[in-house]
Amino acid sequence: MKRLLLLLAAALAFHAHALTADEAKAIATGEADARIEALNKAVANADAKTAAFIQALADDAVKTANGKVFVVKDGKGADPVTGAEVQVPEDAEDVVNNNRMRGELDSALSAMKLFSKDDALRADAVKELQKDPDESKLPLIEKAFAAEQNAGIKEQLGLVRAAALLNSADKTKRLEAARLLSTSRSPATRALLLQRAKEETDPDVKSALDATLRQVQGSLVWGERLGAAFSGISLGSILLLVALGLAITYGLMGVINMAHGELMMIGAYATYVVQVLFRQYLPGAFDWYLVAAVPVSFAASAAMGAVLERGVIRFLYGRPLETLLATWGISLMLMQLVRTVFGAQNVGVENPGWMSGSVNALGDVQLPWNRIVIIGFALAVLGGMAFLIARTRLGLFVRGVTQNRPIASCMGVNTARVDTYAFALGSGIAGLAGCALSQIGNVGPDLGQAYIVDSFMVVVLGGVGQLAGTVYAALGLGVLNKFLEGWAGAVLAKIAVLVFIVVFIQKRPQGLFAVKGRSAEA
Repeated sequence: MKRLLLLLAAALAFHAHALTADEAKAIATGEADARIEALNKAVANADAKTAAFIQALADDAVKTANGKVFVVKDGKGADPVTGAEVQVPEDAEDVVNNNRMRGELDSALSAMKLFSKDDALRADAVKELQKDPDESKLPLIEKAFAAEQNAGIKEQLGLVRAAALLNSADKTKRLEAARLLSTSRSPATRALLLQRAKEETDPDVKSALDATLRQVQGSLVWGERLGAAFSGISLGSILLLVALGLAITYGLMGVINMAHGELMMIGAYATYVVQVLFRQYLPGAFDWYLVAAVPVSFAASAAMGAVLERGVIRFLYGRPLETLLATWGISLMLMQLVRTVFGAQNVGVENPGWMSGSVNALGDVQLPWNRIVIIGFALAVLGGMAFLIARTRLGLFVRGVTQNRPIASCMGVNTARVDTYAFALGSGIAGLAGCALSQIGNVGPDLGQAYIVDSFMVVVLGGVGQLAGTVYAALGLGVLNKFLEGWAGAVLAKIAVLVFIVVFIQKRPQGLFAVKGRSAEA
């Protein structure tokens, strides 16, 4: 904020009015209404010293004594008009700003940012003014509107101007404002129109406001739909990552792995450990810790999966209920192990700088970068897994052992080794899911419990052992769940999705994509 004051001298040179001692006193002392009126007058023709004085007021760095105003910084006093260093009397009193005055000061500072040379700062200033449009700032907004060269910012500034005109006493200006605001796609404009429509007494203006409100609400509906669709695809990509590993261990190998969620948790904690190591030993490369965390999380979960398969699972093939009980016990042990090593509290995993922020779409709809990256990551993992299963020697062995284990063994395939590799692969993909989940939520011992049921539903709905079915089921359930949430709430949406899956499986037990072949038809 303070560096903006250096820019204001040049930006306001042609319209500036030098701050006077009387103006400084009027802004700093007296009743709130009189101070706000003096502030708005000063802002309309502000120069760099006026901006500096308003910033000092916002920073509680202004004192008064004997009818004079002083700016105090680093223990030294200065005259707000000349900037010269002066002695501040010992009996000087601090200028006290109530919440209303602080809001006006912040609004004034935002208005003066309209003349910054930085497009991002001007855009931020317009967003701030949209929250509380004020007719008293119209002269400043008009000047900024006339000088603005960026088409996007100028369009938004025009909407702010129109919103400020809504509070005008002139009926013609209010009608003009209603017409101009009809192109807005901002929820703030909708709220402003709703409030103004309730207060409006002129029938012509009220009718115009109602018509504008209908247009704005119609525009916002599409933004809300886009937001719901994006949220659904984001949730679907997460379910896809979670279910891909399960599609191997359950779909291809017939193992009901209740510890799948805990293998995700291991991947998330591996990401946390990599983050800590980068922060301690490679702080300059911290933004790239996630790139290193991806293979580490895969390796950690895959190694744990290989140990589980060799130590427990290989003795239980063909007995799915016993694998359920055994892996459920293993999941409890893994959660307790993590609590012992890392503690019971959640640990924080930060987003890298390149995953922070969001993209604006259709008004105020925000598409977070971390969600966008996770969607791309899920597609990349899906492509890699499809290639491995369909185009590699390991994939051929996995498919052969899955379809007919005795014949594969007779052909010289080491089925025990293939089982270990396949289970480790599914576990490693679960680790990748944990790595992705660490970027959008807390990492704790119970991380996997929130997704294990949903991942089984995705695999069953898509068709056991069918990767294409897993993709369709994950994305379909994600989008359906988010649209139902907007209509019925989160709890009822979950119930509705569960009922839909139960009914669907009753009608089509093999899921969306049934397994084809003689053994399946038999």
